[in-house]
Amino acid sequence: MDWPHDPDGEEGSEGRRKYGHAVIAKKVDEEEDFPLDRDEFVEEYGDHPVRLDYERVVSVEEIFEHVEPDEFEDFVAFHKAVGRAMRENDYWFYEGAEQFVDANEA
Repeated sequence: MDWPHDPDGEEGSEGRRKYGHAVIAKKVDEEEDFPLDRDEFVEEYGDHPVRLDYERVVSVEEIFEHVEPDEFEDFVAFHKAVGRAMRENDYWFYEGAEQFVDANEA
């Protein structure tokens, strides 16, 4: 896929130093962006790459197909919803992530 910027560059994963959820979180300003509308966020950042691990890059839009609700009141609610969607849909790359899918309702 042609990305609007290099997923491993400064606009993406900062030279592969940031992966997954961290890449998404840095697109949000905790002080300025809330309440945050999911669809507006996807409209602005949907085509941006998110490196999940050393091999796999997906778009913000692909991850957000699984994110609920439609609006987030604060940064914590946003983080919980994105994390839950990533764990439940195999976008979370670390050993043991599956133990949190059903056991830890956010």
